[in-house]
Amino acid sequence: MRTRWRRVLWAALIVNAAMFFVEMVAGATADSRALQADALDFLADAANYAVSLAVVGAALSWRARAALLKSLFMLGFAAWVFGSAILAFVNGTAPDPTTMGAVGALALAANVGVALLLYRYRTGDANMRSVWICSRNDAIGNVAVMLAAVGVFGTGNAWPDLIVASVMAALALTGSAQVLRQALGELRLVAE
Repeated sequence: MRTRWRRVLWAALIVNAAMFFVEMVAGATADSRALQADALDFLADAANYAVSLAVVGAALSWRARAALLKSLFMLGFAAWVFGSAILAFVNGTAPDPTTMGAVGALALAANVGVALLLYRYRTGDANMRSVWICSRNDAIGNVAVMLAAVGVFGTGNAWPDLIVASVMAALALTGSAQVLRQALGELRLVAE
């Protein structure tokens, strides 16, 4: 199982790293906070997969500590997105909905592919669960980006983009709390 898990993690890491660059460039070009938030989420996920690769086969205590680190990454991502949305509200203009929609669809395809690879590992330890939660949240976020693109196109203003960026931050907060609870529980179990 470790060999299969490693291969899946490597595939997920490569897809997420590539999509970080694609979405960051597209988000800057389109002036979309939702795309930039999703790009940072791809970067955080790539880092999470790298951490997971580092602890494959390690003791439960190390895997739980890695999950704690991941929950902190997710929390930091949420804080950045909320701050970025507030700044965009104060200073921003309406993003380009065509770019948002096209890149959102590409990101959705990438995340659904990764989620399908990870689905069989969704009920493992906190480390495995954190990887699944990130992938699930990403697919939800991509659908939301595409809906924001439709909203921006229909209204001509940035509100749909900012709302979706905030929803993505809220998903990261929720996921962070779930992973944190399970990791702390596993650390308590190991200490007994």
